[in-house]
Amino acid sequence: MILDRFQNKIKCVCNEFVIFDVIDNIECDWGSHIVIQCPNCEELFSTDADCPAFSNISKLFQNNPSLYSADEKLTYYSNSHTRCIGHR
Repeated sequence: MILDRFQNKIKCVCNEFVIFDVIDNIECDWGSHIVIQCPNCEELFSTDADCPAFSNISKLFQNNPSLYSADEKLTYYSNSHTRCIGHR
C-alpha cells in the first residue's frame, strides 16, 4: 500500500528525514484526498492526485526518487485536479 511507505523516514522538502502524518479524507473543490503532512515543516501533500490545494508530491520525488513507481506516478498525474481548474 502506498501509505505504508510514509511510515518510514523520508526526506521532506525541508531536508529533514521524517515520518509523515497521514490525514484521511481532506476535501477540496473536486473531491477528497488522503494527505500526508510533514511534522517538521507542516507541508501538506496529496498522495492520490495532483491537487492545487496541496503541494505536489513530485517535490518529494527529488529527494526520494523511488518513492513511487513509474505506474504510480502515471496514476497520480492522470488523476490530477489541475485539469479540472478550467472546468469549474
